[in-house]
Amino acid sequence: MVRMPLTPAEVERGERLGALLRRARGDRSMLSVALDAGVSPETLRKIESGRVATPAFSTIAAIAGVLHLSLDAVWAEVEPAREVGRPRVAS
Repeated sequence: MVRMPLTPAEVERGERLGALLRRARGDRSMLSVALDAGVSPETLRKIESGRVATPAFSTIAAIAGVLHLSLDAVWAEVEPAREVGRPRVAS
């Protein structure tokens, strides 16, 4: 399977996600958050650095749960507001 290159919007969204998770993690170690979420520390590091711009939903749900973030709050911060009246196009 060939993976399509990420769009600039997807890269930016990944960077916003990483920044949000770093802020929410605060002083907690990356290792403890990753282990509590059931993901590898390397996976969390890559997400936080923006290297994995489109992580699996289950991965983000697990990390968000450990950090006490609602998925609605994550989405609101990661996905920029859309113009009113513009329909969303599925990607």
